[in-house]
Amino acid sequence: MFGVKDDFPTPGWEERFPEPLKFLPVAFILAMIIGLYLIYTTFHLGPRFEEKTTRGSALLDAFVFHAVTAMLLYCYALCVFVHPGTIPDKEEDPSWDYDEAEGPQPIAADLLMNMQEMKRSGDRRHCKWCLKYKPDRCHHCRVCRICILKMDHHCPWIYNCVGFRNYKYFFLLLLYTSIDCLYIVANMLPTVRAGTQPTTPFMTMFWLMFGETLAGFLGVLVVLFFGFHIYLMSKAMTTIEFCEKSHSKGSFNASAYDRGFVGNLKAVLGENPWLWLLPVGSPPGRGVSFTMEESRLTQDMEAGRNLRRRAHETQTPNTAPKRRAHDRPNACGGTGSTGQSEEDSQSASGSEVADVGSSRDRRQVPNYGAADEGSPQVSASEK
Repeated sequence: MFGVKDDFPTPGWEERFPEPLKFLPVAFILAMIIGLYLIYTTFHLGPRFEEKTTRGSALLDAFVFHAVTAMLLYCYALCVFVHPGTIPDKEEDPSWDYDEAEGPQPIAADLLMNMQEMKRSGDRRHCKWCLKYKPDRCHHCRVCRICILKMDHHCPWIYNCVGFRNYKYFFLLLLYTSIDCLYIVANMLPTVRAGTQPTTPFMTMFWLMFGETLAGFLGVLVVLFFGFHIYLMSKAMTTIEFCEKSHSKGSFNASAYDRGFVGNLKAVLGENPWLWLLPVGSPPGRGVSFTMEESRLTQDMEAGRNLRRRAHETQTPNTAPKRRAHDRPNACGGTGSTGQSEEDSQSASGSEVADVGSSRDRRQVPNYGAADEGSPQVSASEK
């Protein structure tokens, strides 16, 4: 629909929209758009077209307003009807199919090189509802009842998830909504001031004040939300990944999928910069792998900088060993202990390598067969 083609088969209409009542938020948004449109054209543009002195500027304002509004409505329709993308079916690519009876299968070498997210045991992530292996950045949406590629969040205002295939349209929707609301507020302000005169009819004054207030309120909210998504896009993060980092004490400046500022823009808006602000084209790739040569190079450079910084921080005067030896009893179990816990070391490093040598954590991880099979340490501890 709307000229957008998915690489993978998408669910049908009945499966995507099983509850018609959830279209009420969509109807509410459309009602606000129609209301602001009628207020702006009836009480602001209409009187200006009747006067010869303001007819030329009113024509220009009408052109800009209708162009931005048309782009807003088109992006909104794309956000609602374009599926964000899901894991390939068995007929499309059988390597993503998970057989619960067989258990986790070995990871292919080419896939393992690009994979960033896996279980503590080293197995591939899988969805217990969809019975499919999960690519990186893929999550199961309980509202849509399906796994979403590069899931950002589920938005009730569009009755759809924001993910790999429609994130660009959602981003542009925020852009055009911000422009439209701010344009209404700034352009209609002289009319609102003139409408406060005692000779102005009450209903005209009411609708002018109502439209100005509603556009201003929506404009502030959408601009803040748009700024947040600009930040996420520049850092190569989704909303889910941002929330995960906020809860795990991770650095917001480090992302396994970072390709640099321009590369991150291309990953969302497309390869052609001339089409970045237009709701056409699609992001590069298939939505199942996001690690490129640029991102691996960025990670290696960041790791090198961290090693140099740590080496510089550990350079202390000759008296430093004596001071550390004097404080050693406190670090071994007193109230002044500042030793880093196992969980802190995992979150700071951003990986789960620390779990490999922990027999306690191994017992907490279910034995799926291949990862822990044949390990004498694990079997000894279990006995």
